[in-house]
Amino acid sequence: MLVVLVHVQVKPDFLEAFKEATFENARCSLQEPGIARFDVLQQQDDPTRFVLVEVYRNQEATAAHKATAHYAAWRARVENMMAQPRFSVKYTGLFPDETGWKTQL
Repeated sequence: MLVVLVHVQVKPDFLEAFKEATFENARCSLQEPGIARFDVLQQQDDPTRFVLVEVYRNQEATAAHKATAHYAAWRARVENMMAQPRFSVKYTGLFPDETGWKTQL
């Protein structure tokens, strides 16, 4: 499993619009066969900060995700909502293993 944590800081005036756009992207992303999980987290002590937790079944699934229409629409829609450029950190999922991920989801 490949886990990508996408860190986003949103301008305060765009919180609800960002959540709406991001929830739509997440719902569509979960329909992709290569995505095992897609969580949207909002920081408790700073509600302008979000982390998107994207769990991919393999490396190829990340490229497939970025080629979807819903990802392109999300990226275009939220670009001006960000207080600073988003950044991501990639991790290798160790536990649960691939069998466990499928069982849990």
